[in-house]
Amino acid sequence: MADVFRAAEVRDHYLHRTDASLHKSGLISMVFVYLMTLAIVLFLVWLARARRNAEELSPGASVPSRAWTIGAWFIPVVNFFVTRRLVLDIGRAGSASWEERRDTTLVNLWWFTWVTHALVLVVANQMAPGSMVLLVVMEALMIAAAALLGLVIERITVLQNSAPDTTVPVAPPAQV
Repeated sequence: MADVFRAAEVRDHYLHRTDASLHKSGLISMVFVYLMTLAIVLFLVWLARARRNAEELSPGASVPSRAWTIGAWFIPVVNFFVTRRLVLDIGRAGSASWEERRDTTLVNLWWFTWVTHALVLVVANQMAPGSMVLLVVMEALMIAAAALLGLVIERITVLQNSAPDTTVPVAPPAQV
């Protein structure tokens, strides 16, 4: 939601350049950067924990390394492709209840929306800065990507929390 306010203020300053609009759009942009930084940190903390949980729940499963799980998000271009695979691998390894069709589709929808938002952002800034239509499209994609990511986080967390309940208990050793 902060991005919607930021985008509206930046657009307002772009259309009506005054010192007051510059100050207001700058302040809102700064708050947005702080909120996004916090959201990114919280997401990466969750992802690292989900990775660790997946590794403990399925020791033999293919789970990305700790460094790659976090580092891949900061490598330009790589972050558009590898990160999807990371989330899928963590989800699959974290629970025997992973529903391939349903859960993979959810991750793919989030990833597609997120990448599309990034591409529209680049195109809008290059070809039509200040375009209200592209601003609305960008914000709709950003909100959709955030909502879908929330669903992905919830789904993987629920699956990992229920995973211990679905394991087969080991019988105690026989008494001699």
